[in-house]
Amino acid sequence: MDVGGLAELDRRITGCRACPRLVEWREDVARTKRAAFADETYWGRPVPGFGPADASLLIVGLAPAAHGANRTGRMFTGDRSGDVLYAALHDVGLASRGTAVSADDGLELYGVRITSPVHCAPPANKPTPDERDACRPWLVRELELLRPSLRAVVVLGAFGWQAALPAFAAAGWAVPRPRPAFAHGARLTLGSPLESGPRRESGSPLASGSIELFGCFHVSQRNTFTGRLTPAMLRDVLYAAADAAGLPTKPYPG
Repeated sequence: MDVGGLAELDRRITGCRACPRLVEWREDVARTKRAAFADETYWGRPVPGFGPADASLLIVGLAPAAHGANRTGRMFTGDRSGDVLYAALHDVGLASRGTAVSADDGLELYGVRITSPVHCAPPANKPTPDERDACRPWLVRELELLRPSLRAVVVLGAFGWQAALPAFAAAGWAVPRPRPAFAHGARLTLGSPLESGPRRESGSPLASGSIELFGCFHVSQRNTFTGRLTPAMLRDVLYAAADAAGLPTKPYPG
């Protein structure tokens, strides 16, 4: 694993200013703040991935929340979506604790890394297609650096699914055509080009093996408050993905 490469990638991501609308929005949010966090210094920059450089399981979200990761500087940290995700990861045995409040709270992930296809907080949580596409090279490079250890991926929500599939193709995995539609509980094997024939689009080295891709409803408040995504549903996907990734887990909560 190119640990230095991943650390350098994270550093470069935090300095990106490629999308004027997103730069203006994230920095304005960091200046004006939410009343509850008025005494805090917001991160206000692109948010890099979080987790070990040799992760065998990757979780792909959507984009940082304006007063969550855009405030704390760490994926899914400081908001209710993160509360749901980290509680489930802890229940399954993939996180050291079930809460994430700040970047220095001591939280550790076990064999899991969390990232997103868009690294800046977008207005109304809706990046544009152009912003998604501009951010894709960061995800492609992250996938390339994780490739030696990566065995499974959980994608949260349809936006993440649509953004991730082209990135996997560019990073060296064989994505079926037509591209499969998103569904909660979907499971898809992305084969190595060495196994299935087609070569990657960008011309860097070929993937070293297949991975298992899992679809899961996003851990947004809209989904969790309405019961569209329950803690049990989320845990089920994480248990299946952890098994595919070869990660040890806790017994299923009774």
